[in-house]
Amino acid sequence: MPLLAACSGQYPNSTFTDLTDLNRDSTSLWNLMIWLGIGVFVIVELLLVFVMIRYRRRPNDAEPEHVHGNTKLELTWTILPAVILVIIAVPTVKSIWRFQSGAPANALQVDVIGHQWWWEFRYPEQNIITANELYLPTGRPVNFTLRSQDVIHSFWIPQLGGKRDVVNNRTNHLWFTPDSVGTRAFNGSCNEFCGASHANMRFRAYTVSPEEFDRWVAGQQATAIFPAAPAPAPASGAPTAATPVAAQTPPPAPVAAWVFPADQLPSHVVPTTPIPAGLTFAEDVLAAGDAQRGFEQYSRSLCIGCHRIRGNPSSLGVIGPDLTHIGSRHTVGAGLFPNDARHLALWIKNARKMKPMSLAAASMPTIGIGEFDPLLKTSVTAALGGLTDQQIADIVAYLMSLK
Repeated sequence: MPLLAACSGQYPNSTFTDLTDLNRDSTSLWNLMIWLGIGVFVIVELLLVFVMIRYRRRPNDAEPEHVHGNTKLELTWTILPAVILVIIAVPTVKSIWRFQSGAPANALQVDVIGHQWWWEFRYPEQNIITANELYLPTGRPVNFTLRSQDVIHSFWIPQLGGKRDVVNNRTNHLWFTPDSVGTRAFNGSCNEFCGASHANMRFRAYTVSPEEFDRWVAGQQATAIFPAAPAPAPASGAPTAATPVAAQTPPPAPVAAWVFPADQLPSHVVPTTPIPAGLTFAEDVLAAGDAQRGFEQYSRSLCIGCHRIRGNPSSLGVIGPDLTHIGSRHTVGAGLFPNDARHLALWIKNARKMKPMSLAAASMPTIGIGEFDPLLKTSVTAALGGLTDQQIADIVAYLMSLK
C-alpha cells in the first residue's frame, strides 16, 4: 500500500518544484547530494563485497600477514571524501550567500506576523493588512520579514520554497521569486510546534499575474463597502424615529475588487475539516440575515474589541485578524473552513469548538447564547455578551458583504 501511494503522482505539498529560484537551488543541491551519496554507497558496498569474497577465510589457510597501515589507501579514503565535500560545499555556500545577502531592490515587501494560531500578512508599501491568505505577483522577488507576536512559529510554503522560524523579539528574513508559476494556489503552514492548536495554523498562498495583483491591491486598499443604505430620509433631512442615524450614512462607492477565482482552486487547498458534532445553525435563520442590521449589531458587539474594519469607525481592534475585506477570502479559522455563510456563522457561534485546543484567552470567544464555552467552563448568556442565532446571521450577512 505505501508503494502504491508513492506512485500516485499527486504531491500538492512537495518541495521538489522549479516554481521559484529558491526551490530550484534547493532541489539542485538535493539532487547533487543524493547522486553523490548513491555513488559513494554503491562503491563502498561493492568494495565491501569484493573484500568479503576475495579475502574470506578458507580451510587450511595460514595466518595472514600483520600490517600496520597502508599509506596509499589511507590517503585515498581521506582525499576522495574531501573532494566530494568540496563539490557539495561550493554550490551550497553560493546559494546561502545569494539568499542570505538580502532581497533585490525591486522586491515586494511582505511583513509576516505569527499569532497563536493564525497568520497576519502586511503589505506596508500598499498599506494592506490581511489574514491567512497571501497574494504574490509572479516574476517579482518577494521579501518576507518574519516575526512572532507570542511564541516560536515557522513559516513555510512547501511548493514555493523556504522554511524559516518566526521568533519573538527577533526579525528573520526570507525571499524568493515565484518566476515559473502562473495563477495558482498553494498550502502554507506553521512547522514549529507552537501550542495545542499548532496543526490548525494554516494559510493559503496565491501566485497571480502582476495585473491581477494590482487589481487585488486596488480592492484591498478600499475601505469596507457597507450594506446598502435604506430609503432616503424625509425631505426635511431629519432622521425618523424608526431609522437609526448610522443606517442613513450612504455607502462608499464600490470598488471592482479582484480575488483568486474560487472555481480555479485545486482540491488540495479547499478545506474539508468536519463540523464538530452538536454544533448547528438553522438554514432559514441564516437566510434571513440582514446586512444593515448586522452592521449595527456588529458595531456594538464584543467583536469590535478585537477586530478592525477600515471604514467602520467603531471597529478598531488589533488583537484579532483584520476583517476589512473578509467577504473576499476563501477560508476562515486560519484555513480550517471554507468562507461561506454557514461556516462563518458556526465560527462566530462557537469558535472554540470549531477549532479544538484553541483555548487561549486571546482566541476567538464563544458568542452564541446557550453554547458551552470550553475556556470559561460555562454556557454563554446575554449578560456575557452572547448573541442569538438571528443576531449572528445578521452579522454574517454584514461580514460577507465586505468584499
